[in-house]
Amino acid sequence: MPCPHTSRTPLPPEAPLPHAPALFSREFAAHPYPSYAWLRAHEPLAWTRLPSGVEAWLVTRYEDARRALAEPRLSKNPAHHAEGAGARGKTGIPGERKAELMTHLLNIDPPDHTRLRRLVSKAFTPRRVAAFAPRVAELTDQLIDGFAARGSADLIHEFAFPLPIYAICDLLGVPREDQDDFRDWAGMMIRHGQGPRGGVGRAVGKMRGYLAELIHRKRRDLGDDLISALIQAVDDGEHLTENEAAAMAFILLFAGFETTVNLIGNGTFALLQHPEQRAGLQEALDSPDHGEALLTTGIEELLRFDGPVELATWRYATESFDLAGRHIRAGDPVLVVLAAADHDPARFPDPATLDLTRRDNQHLGYGHGIHYCLGAPLARLEGKTALARLFTRLPDLALDADPGQLRWRGGLIMRGLRTLPVRFTAEAPPPGPARTRPHGG
Repeated sequence: MPCPHTSRTPLPPEAPLPHAPALFSREFAAHPYPSYAWLRAHEPLAWTRLPSGVEAWLVTRYEDARRALAEPRLSKNPAHHAEGAGARGKTGIPGERKAELMTHLLNIDPPDHTRLRRLVSKAFTPRRVAAFAPRVAELTDQLIDGFAARGSADLIHEFAFPLPIYAICDLLGVPREDQDDFRDWAGMMIRHGQGPRGGVGRAVGKMRGYLAELIHRKRRDLGDDLISALIQAVDDGEHLTENEAAAMAFILLFAGFETTVNLIGNGTFALLQHPEQRAGLQEALDSPDHGEALLTTGIEELLRFDGPVELATWRYATESFDLAGRHIRAGDPVLVVLAAADHDPARFPDPATLDLTRRDNQHLGYGHGIHYCLGAPLARLEGKTALARLFTRLPDLALDADPGQLRWRGGLIMRGLRTLPVRFTAEAPPPGPARTRPHGG
């Protein structure tokens, strides 16, 4: 990877840059924060060629990132990308254009974004998420039951990955006999190029076909689920179209499950690497009030410290403007590096220290402005429940690998481990027949 700085906006010769770090290598994926610190100090808005060949600006300082996330001249609509067809398929979710799944909240601007978000918010309410808490707890314990008697597990594949998949399927109203298909499709999407060529696009296409059929069924037999609520949502006489409902269900699944996989995986890994913080959490969990209080601040700190989303999704300048002392041209793509912004010492004292009690913690892990993550309350619920049950039921949980040998998944936007092998004192098997699936179906 060449130096991120290019000739587009050269610095004056009297201020030569030190050698820039290589970006997007395997070593960078494991430890990106030193490179981001270099960019914040020397080139906080860097014009960079990405592994896909697409060039974009990287925003790395907190105040610049916060401004960019709320900047109305930065559009979410890929039609504004100056590269046009040459970059098609390289700046979004593979297969979403072909599957007619583009009309979701990550790809549109006001006024369409305002209308869709208002409609979806009527269906995806805080009350609905809160009412789902017992089911999340049940799924969490069922998954732990599946490996607790063994004394070892891969927490990504056996816990962090299936929990949000089965949870969002239940919330959407996907019948339990179909949920393993969703797990297979989601597994293909989360591989980030590690699977067969074209596999992600095929998985997206299959998911789109299934969602269209499911929406047709729900129209005839509405239930107490999120897809039924999306179908019924009305705002000033307007409903979601069928394409909009399918796209919204898709993005809630796609954006919701992987962020939660990484929140649980990265959060568990961070706690295993910081025994004093983990011990404080386990002690607090012995008291419901103290445990809930520390989980509440702790989940925000884990989102800041090594969050599930490394870069915010793509934005494109609709007109020229200046940011961080550089000139962004109309059509330029802009990527806000949330991971860098959330380690900015100008905003977070001692940012490389994990502190579950940190109070002043307005991190950008779920974005900022009108595109703030709609599913953040559900992700927080799942993350808090997963960590609480995991460290309560398996109190001597320990990493079963050299931390330096763990591999991080490829991909530009998300940050997550491929595997997380652990060991612990085995629980006695629960009475009754063994469970092979978390929903017992």
